[in-house]
Amino acid sequence: MTERHPEDAGVSPTRPNALLAALLAVVVILSAVIYMGVEAGDGRDEDTLAAPLSPYDSAAAAAPASTGIWVGTWAAAPVSGEPGTEAAGMAGRTVRNVVHTSVGGTSARVTLSNLYGTRPLNVTAATLAVAADDDAPAAAEGTLRRLTFGGLPTVVVPAGGHTVSDAVALVVPRDADMLVSTYTPTSSGPVTHHPYARSTSYVAAGERTEDVTGDAYTGESGSWRYLTALDVLSGEADGTVVAFGDSLTDGITSTMDADRRWPDVLSDRLRDAASDGRDAPRYGVVNAGISGNRVLADGGRAAGNAAGVKRFARDVLGRPHVKVVVIDLGVNDILRHPSGNDADAIVAGLRTLVSSAHAHGVKAVGATLMPFRGHPSHSDARERVRQRVNAELRSGTVFDELVDLDEALRDPYDPRSLRAEYDSGDGLHPSDAGYRRMAQAVELEQLEGAAPARL
Repeated sequence: MTERHPEDAGVSPTRPNALLAALLAVVVILSAVIYMGVEAGDGRDEDTLAAPLSPYDSAAAAAPASTGIWVGTWAAAPVSGEPGTEAAGMAGRTVRNVVHTSVGGTSARVTLSNLYGTRPLNVTAATLAVAADDDAPAAAEGTLRRLTFGGLPTVVVPAGGHTVSDAVALVVPRDADMLVSTYTPTSSGPVTHHPYARSTSYVAAGERTEDVTGDAYTGESGSWRYLTALDVLSGEADGTVVAFGDSLTDGITSTMDADRRWPDVLSDRLRDAASDGRDAPRYGVVNAGISGNRVLADGGRAAGNAAGVKRFARDVLGRPHVKVVVIDLGVNDILRHPSGNDADAIVAGLRTLVSSAHAHGVKAVGATLMPFRGHPSHSDARERVRQRVNAELRSGTVFDELVDLDEALRDPYDPRSLRAEYDSGDGLHPSDAGYRRMAQAVELEQLEGAAPARL
């Protein structure tokens, strides 16, 4: 760097001591700022983080710095490449995902996935905002923030990879809709998505990430695209609980845009308990359900749907400050197996999940398999397998805690069937009332404590 002389700056050479003192003061101030700052990055292993300010507008500049821990407030498991996007992807369009928070925070970051893409995903603009209204694409005034990645406004996500944005200062409300918008000028091949979102998201032609009115978003989608997590720096939560399962957890038959999946209701219960001052765990709740998912085998409703034993590390252990996982998985192993008669293998797979959770200090809460008489794949042989699996789970040798969903939702006059008010109509998937009953069956005390110590 070229040295600048005092006279070049308009400072009299007769005042060198004053200039030197001023320079030393600047150095001290800059050193303090650097020392207190936190390097941008994933940050999932950090207990606290000073919230960086966004330069986007004056509202961000006025936001106070705060500390807390990173927790998941929303998540969705990547399922597959979206059919019909193999050639063009979402090139030249802006995707505005609408997601619902479980807990609030003072800073936020997002995870974007190109897991099923065949070419690099080039994101040239991305924003985060609080939604002005539920299930709508307009942003609340003063909340739109540009997202950066390693300090840059653009990022290239390699095929099969993912990226985490830098933290951005924004007051994220609990129990609220958020907007995450991404623009991709070129195709990455198949769009990594989560179908059956039961939530409407939006699409606009061109680069519209900073559109606050939402008027440009004329296209609608029932899938979440690219986005797999929204984390917050929170002082109101002590960790994350992950709901891990299949369509029963995914909430495939819950009312559209109503947030009535059982993990949503569990989140409501935890917030209510905290508001009432009850002694209950303070957790963000994230949903890692995939429709058609199985414990042991890939496939299901979408090609690429990874088996539970394969995706557990990614979708559960990869979340920030995970304390508890609630596992409701196994019914598709019965319904989709050629003979549906391998109860021992299903239980062994569940034990594998529990062992993996314990190895990372995560408590494993399990659920019995609910009845499915009335479903086209029901048979007496498959019913016997379900009963054998449930008997093993009730023995207390598989999970740390057990939620007996079978008992909670079955018809007392026909235990092989769901109660009528809990049945969506297909004999397998719950109604909104059924999802609510599933969440109510979880005793909040079961979420407390830690995994058994490893010997």
